[in-house]
Amino acid sequence: MNAPSPAVAFDEASLRAALLRFEQPCYVIRQGGQIGISHAPLSENLVAYATPIAPENLGDSGFRHAYGLRFCYMAGAMAGGIASEALVIALGKAGLLGSFGAAGLVPSRIEAAIHSIQAGLPQSSYAFNLIHSPNEEALERRAVDLYLQYGIKVVEASAFLDLTPHVVRYRAQGLSVDGAGAVNIGNRVIAKLSRREVAAKFMQPPPERMLREMITAGLISETQAALAARVPVADDVTAEADSGGHTDNRPLVTLLPSILALRDELQAKWNFPTPIRVGAGGGIGTPSAVLAALMMGAGYVVTGSVNQAVVEAGTSAHTRKLLAQADMADVVMAPSADMFEMGVKVQLLKRGTLFPMRAQKLYDLYREFDSWESIPAAEREKLEKQVFKRTYADIWQGTVSYFNERDPEVLHRAQGNPKREMALVFRWYLGLSSRWSSSGEAGREMDYQIWCGPSMGAFNDWARGTYLEAPENRRAAEVAFHLMRGAAYLHRIGTLNAQGVSLPASLSRYIPEPLT
Repeated sequence: MNAPSPAVAFDEASLRAALLRFEQPCYVIRQGGQIGISHAPLSENLVAYATPIAPENLGDSGFRHAYGLRFCYMAGAMAGGIASEALVIALGKAGLLGSFGAAGLVPSRIEAAIHSIQAGLPQSSYAFNLIHSPNEEALERRAVDLYLQYGIKVVEASAFLDLTPHVVRYRAQGLSVDGAGAVNIGNRVIAKLSRREVAAKFMQPPPERMLREMITAGLISETQAALAARVPVADDVTAEADSGGHTDNRPLVTLLPSILALRDELQAKWNFPTPIRVGAGGGIGTPSAVLAALMMGAGYVVTGSVNQAVVEAGTSAHTRKLLAQADMADVVMAPSADMFEMGVKVQLLKRGTLFPMRAQKLYDLYREFDSWESIPAAEREKLEKQVFKRTYADIWQGTVSYFNERDPEVLHRAQGNPKREMALVFRWYLGLSSRWSSSGEAGREMDYQIWCGPSMGAFNDWARGTYLEAPENRRAAEVAFHLMRGAAYLHRIGTLNAQGVSLPASLSRYIPEPLT
């Protein structure tokens, strides 16, 4: 008796369903001018074959194993707690890595987040952001104090212009020796950067001079310094391309290959037992972007802007709605709050807010005038009434109180320096604008500072017409799941295309469906 013929899918819905069964191979036949797919071996009319592909296997398995993850996927930190406790916990429970947005927060707020996340994820991986703070060195130092005190095992180091004793102290104090004499790494560092010269510093051991100075200062022991000289500062380096917030607007297709080549060059020099993994961030907002990054050699992907629009993000419903309506061109560069005097800019959403224009005006005034009093009276009155909505003197008094708690050294540097005092007042506006966006401050909507890269617009284009179009349906773990699952789907489509199979154009797009 002949065995029954294997089932073959020919209609569009059945073809899509067959392609989405990642655990099964796809045997493609051409019959009567039609393309069909079966999961069972076929000998007649076979034109192409695609192996099983699991979204879980995309990327560097070492990244998954190091952090105990389902996917080679990470949600990067968004400052001011926008990458919130709820977001990190939701991702952790789904087997994904999230980084709490500690940048810009006072130590007591970070400490509260540590308690919350550790209670919510007693057995799962999570990270905390450590942002370089050249103008408020105490914040960086006190963040490391907390991370060491509470046993935070993973930090995402971002916006670093150079190595600092603080990130090196965090790394060194987690080092020990195992029974075979190898270095055991207890405190992992994921460095997010966009410059080759900075990447080189995280991809090698710290300079001997820095280690000796830290020993003298009592920050690390002789043993810790010796161990630190045997391993790189970072376990993982994320090549950050055109992202929201701090960015050099680098194209990923040029940045990632350069960082990968640098990694290989330094690995050949140092021969680390575990080579540094290189990930990709910035512009990651669609399945095709995820797949492109992984096919270029990224070991993992990092999302940012798209997570700011999920329901767990620490931002307001008004802001999430604006983000969900953004196009790729709805972004602009504007002065940053934390590096205002240095002229550093961040990438922001320009739709529905006047903040970028007002922030640039403040920076132009800072560059032109040496004090608040030297600004023309009409301009000062306009700023107080239309932008600040408070008097300069009132803001300065609040600024003094703020920095007395946050970092008194900032106030010491401003004494007798009216230009620096003016900068701190201008930074008051720039700093509060992101908090107004997060809290949904009524009456301040036109002053919302919303960090955003073009990936947000790309995500919206992809999600249009699906359940993810509505902001209330966007959940961090579901977004991650669909991005990775979509990348696997597109990989399978590409495999068949490379063998000369032309599937219906409608099948070239992965369509996210609600999870049941």
